[in-house]
Amino acid sequence: MRLLKMVPDNTNIGFVRVRFIAFVLTALLTVAAIAAVATRGLNLGVDFVGGLMIEAQFPSAPPLDKVRATIDGLGVGTSSLQQFGDPRTVSIRLPIAEGDQGATNAVVGKVSSSLKQQFPGIRFTRTDTVSGKVSGELIRNGVLAVVLAVFGIAVFSWLRYEWQFGVSTFVAIVHDVLMTLGFFAVTQMEFDLNIVAAVLTIVGYSINDKMVIDDRIRENMRKFRQMDMKALIDLSVNETLPRTVMTSVTVFLALGALLLFGGHVLRGFSAAMLLGVVVGTYSSVYVSSSLLISLGLEPARFDRQPDAGRPEAERVGPKT
Repeated sequence: MRLLKMVPDNTNIGFVRVRFIAFVLTALLTVAAIAAVATRGLNLGVDFVGGLMIEAQFPSAPPLDKVRATIDGLGVGTSSLQQFGDPRTVSIRLPIAEGDQGATNAVVGKVSSSLKQQFPGIRFTRTDTVSGKVSGELIRNGVLAVVLAVFGIAVFSWLRYEWQFGVSTFVAIVHDVLMTLGFFAVTQMEFDLNIVAAVLTIVGYSINDKMVIDDRIRENMRKFRQMDMKALIDLSVNETLPRTVMTSVTVFLALGALLLFGGHVLRGFSAAMLLGVVVGTYSSVYVSSSLLISLGLEPARFDRQPDAGRPEAERVGPKT
């Protein structure tokens, strides 16, 4: 029985040849992502902004102006409305008084009863409240978690290999994180704690993909000390390409099913992860590996002897 092969044997794709195009594309996308976050901002969920969020499902797509007028006429504060993929589903955000659970319950009761009168058949699927103090702590902790993850992985790569690997890893991960943030700024999908978890998962996926390629590059640098660095990186990326493609495709299929059938609660997480798989694979193959050339990495930097305890003939990934 023949095994499924998504990449033919002895593949020889010239990834390094198009590195300058990849660098320019990466720079443009990164600038666009930063601009999107700076101008449009993120649609922060109630986890981060605090307040009351009521999620309602209408029998049919409602006129948002009528919904807003109905709620604002209750005197409970200025409402913020957002429709999701299903035009019948509307997220309603309202300010709430700190530490007054009774007032919060009263607001929920007013809003629900008024909307039920105006829109018979409406269902309320979710109600969340977060205080301003807690939301501020969540923002700080979320940002700190992402920053520590990025720097920690870059330092590990630096210590594990050479400083060039650490720098290229840092650039690739920052690119992946910014692409995710830019996507949420453009689409205005809700950015909550689930998305922070997705960003951290993307960082882990990206570094796992990159470490496989980096390890093969380092191994080939010991074996082929006289080989041109461009050819050596192309060889290393092509040798690990079957693993990269197989992993990315299987994860993509699983996340696609989660996006289609996971419901609204998991939609943002699934979309972030799908994007992360694509940009993580792209940055590992086209950006971080080729960046090693620009950073001056050469095969002569490594000794001929393999790592202690590792046989000379041992290889990682598919045999060629």
